[in-house]
Amino acid sequence: MTVPCAIALVVVFTVVGVLLRDSDTGANFYLADQIAMVVIGVILAGLTLLWAVPRVRADTSGIEVRNVLTKRTFAWSEVLSVSFPDGASWARLELPDDEYHAVMAVQAVDRQHAVDAVRALRRLHKQARESR
Repeated sequence: MTVPCAIALVVVFTVVGVLLRDSDTGANFYLADQIAMVVIGVILAGLTLLWAVPRVRADTSGIEVRNVLTKRTFAWSEVLSVSFPDGASWARLELPDDEYHAVMAVQAVDRQHAVDAVRALRRLHKQARESR
């Protein structure tokens, strides 16, 4: 969904940039303004694509969570549990001292896929705990 949205932003801002001309309101648009509109569209598209970055990789040794701007790796021994609180947008790793780390790759809008992902992460967590 983010790629079509990013493409739409570039197209819309490019069309607006190309169509910008002098108007009846007295505003004057120059070539630099038209180029700036296209650049703004490209920047917004790039920011939109950041939402396609989240990923989670897990095995019996630990879990790597890449969110929009950060990437962290946890050993399963550092993780108390994998949870998906009611009303939350995404899953999270419960950590010691009442801390948690969001797992943005597992989102509530994915419904059954999110349920399956949380169950798989919980199985890996349980296997890692039992093997110690």
